[in-house]
Amino acid sequence: MSAETPAAPGQFDRRRLQFRSWRGTRPFWAGLYILIAGFPIMYFPYAHLQLGHLTIAMATTAGAGSLIIGVLLVVLGISVWFQKHIRTFAGVAAILLALVSLPVSNFGGFIMGFLFALIGGAMAVAWSPGVPPQPEVAWAPGTPQPEGDVPQAGDTPGADDRLRGSDGMGVANDLSGTSPLDGANGRHSAG
Repeated sequence: MSAETPAAPGQFDRRRLQFRSWRGTRPFWAGLYILIAGFPIMYFPYAHLQLGHLTIAMATTAGAGSLIIGVLLVVLGISVWFQKHIRTFAGVAAILLALVSLPVSNFGGFIMGFLFALIGGAMAVAWSPGVPPQPEVAWAPGTPQPEGDVPQAGDTPGADDRLRGSDGMGVANDLSGTSPLDGANGRHSAG
């Protein structure tokens, strides 16, 4: 095997490419931010920080509310990954839960959880699935036109005969501007 021979892709490379294609078809980063937001919101109300011999308890009377908000954010983050069609609902719910976490759970997990949930929710609402680009096919006059397209003026045989007046002088009778032969869709503009 020489140095110029390309190596066969290994298991790691194949899995990495599979994950990359899976990640590209859904709002992955939005789900990750929403998922991460749940942890500080859940953790801080139950945490006991120690500074030397001094124990600082962050527990509040709304500890259960913080736990519920954190668990809901984690579930919403995972739901955005595996059910991308609920991204708008999950994004709006994450934003609302972030706002509710400010008074309920130590300023939204000391602002960290609040910001992650707010940004992740906005990203989930704004995400839209990409459409793969389709190559444009140039249509040459004289070849049969594909079905479903509206014929343009002069493209259809006999179109000039239909647009000419009865006297054959070349003056168009159709003054509405909505003929499918000239590319209009039948709607009038008020301007």
